[in-house]
Order: sequence, then structure tokens, then C-alpha cells
Amino acid sequence: MKKILKVGALLVATTLMVALGGCGSKDKPAEAPKADKKIVVGFAQIGAESEWRTANTESIKSSMAAAGMDLKFSDAQQKQENQIKAIRSFIQQKVDVIAFSPVVETGWDAVLQEAKAAKIPVVLTDRAVKLSSGNPEDFYVTFMGSDFKEEGKRAAKWLVDFMKKGSEPVNVVELQGTTGSAPAIDRKTGWEEVMKDHPNYKIIKSQTGDFTRAKGKEVMESFLKSAKAEGQKIDVLYAHNDDMAIGAIQAIEEAGLKPGKDIIIVSIDGVKGAFEAMIAGKLNCSVECSPLLGPQLVEVVKDLVAGKQIPKRILTNEGVFPADVAAKELPNRKY
Repeated sequence: MKKILKVGALLVATTLMVALGGCGSKDKPAEAPKADKKIVVGFAQIGAESEWRTANTESIKSSMAAAGMDLKFSDAQQKQENQIKAIRSFIQQKVDVIAFSPVVETGWDAVLQEAKAAKIPVVLTDRAVKLSSGNPEDFYVTFMGSDFKEEGKRAAKWLVDFMKKGSEPVNVVELQGTTGSAPAIDRKTGWEEVMKDHPNYKIIKSQTGDFTRAKGKEVMESFLKSAKAEGQKIDVLYAHNDDMAIGAIQAIEEAGLKPGKDIIIVSIDGVKGAFEAMIAGKLNCSVECSPLLGPQLVEVVKDLVAGKQIPKRILTNEGVFPADVAAKELPNRKY
């Protein structure tokens, strides 16, 4: 009788073990780490091309550290191949979550498929992606960040309202962001959507300044020289970020003109340097694009590990700051 009881107990124990073994996370994008194990996050950053990007990096690093997470951080130095290499390294290391801000929109098909095959969830921060085939949303859990098209619209709407030119011609030069990047594409698209109703605002010159201060200065110098040679007057500069605008301001001053007066300047990001330029009367408006995504990213990672449902799009709340509010707002700026 005792022998029969022992066999029965063994069968029950074996059944329980099999049942427990079958309750794994094969249907989840990644296994949740054990309670005593740190959450490991791999983050592939674009680089350090601007004040905005530096603040973005600091926000992510400090937020991850405060949350006790193990952050594997990679600086791609604005090269897509470096980001792809970093993401593949994160996959090999079997991190819990991969996050990255794609330097350009396209060219991610293979590496995103690899992450999905490894069942590691991917979070896009700041910038979105496009795939050559299939739905990109099948390869990432969420995209968190700003609405770049809306930023372009806000810049255009502010300018039209500020200048009140009616049908009088307005010559605009445009400093675009990195070619092929989501913010460069969307900020141009948003601007153009508004300006369809204001055809007197004409972009006479447009070129990438690669989101950097040095390149912004260089391209603006070229705009000024060619406009002078062609007998054109530049009325407005629209810069896709503040750093390019600040570089352009230097070029405008070196050309003997007054930025903010002779040439009206509107840019995007809302960094401290832009507020200082507005206070000095050299920049007229900065449309906010917050880089402080660290706390939001931490919460998303925690929710993913906990198995919670994540919305596909997480927007940040942002505003528009004309020069007349710059002095009051500068003490509140965190980047």
C-alpha cells in the first residue's frame, strides 16, 4: 500500500512539474527577469550632435540609474551602421528590452526581424522607422516622443501670425535636419501643409545642416552669399533645430546683419541656448521638442517586464515659446 502511495505522489509531482514547465512565456516578446535580477536595457543613441541630444542622453542615463536598471549604452556617432551593430550586440547579450532613436527612417528591416526572432521587445524613442515591406508596428512595441509634423505646423503658424504679411512676398531659407531622418522629413511636411494656404511665403533655398551648429553656420553662410549674388533678400530662416539656428545666427552677424530683426528666425527644440538667444533678441521663436524621455522610457520598460499592454504611440506634451516669454521661461528649462 505504501508503495502505491509513493508512486501516486511521484506522478502528481511529475504532473505539476510538467504543468509549471508549460507555463513559460513563449507567447511574450521577452521573458520577464526574476525579482532578484536587474532589468537590462540596451540603448542605441544617435550621437551627441546637439544640446538636445546631450540632454536626451543624460535623461535616459540618469533615469535608468535611479530605477536601478542595468543600461547598456551605445553612441552611434550619427552612423546607422553603428546603431545596427549595437542592436545586434544587445540581441547577443540577451538584454530584456532594446530601445533606440533611429538616425534615419529606413534600413532597419533585418535587425528588427532579428530582435523579434529573439523575442526581445523594441522601443523607439524620439524617431520612427519605415520598413521596405510589412507593417513596422509589428516589430516594435511602442514609439514614444514628439509629433514632428505638428512641430513644423506650429512653427509655420507662429510665423504667419507674427509677420502678418497678407499677400506680400516673404523669402524663406530652410536649414533641414539630417537627410532621411524622421524629424527632418516631418518638420518640412508640417511646415508645407500650413504654407499651402500662404503661397506668398516661399522657400528660396533649402539644405541640410545635419542638426549641428557648425553645419548650420556653414550652410547659412552659403545662403547669404548666394542670395546676395542673386539679388535676393532673405526675410526668414526656418531651422529644423535650435543648434543649426544658433550657428546660423553667427553667420548672419558676421555678414553684418542683425539676426531676429533683419532676418526673422524660428526654430525647433526649446534648448537653453535658444532661450538665451531670444533674450538677446537674436532668435524670434522656438517650438518645443522635449528630450527628457528618460522617465517615460523607464515606465515603459517596467510595464513591459510586468507583461502590461503598451500603447503603440506615446506623445510628449510641448509648447511654443516666442521671444517675449523667454526671460520668464528660461529658469524653468531643464535642458
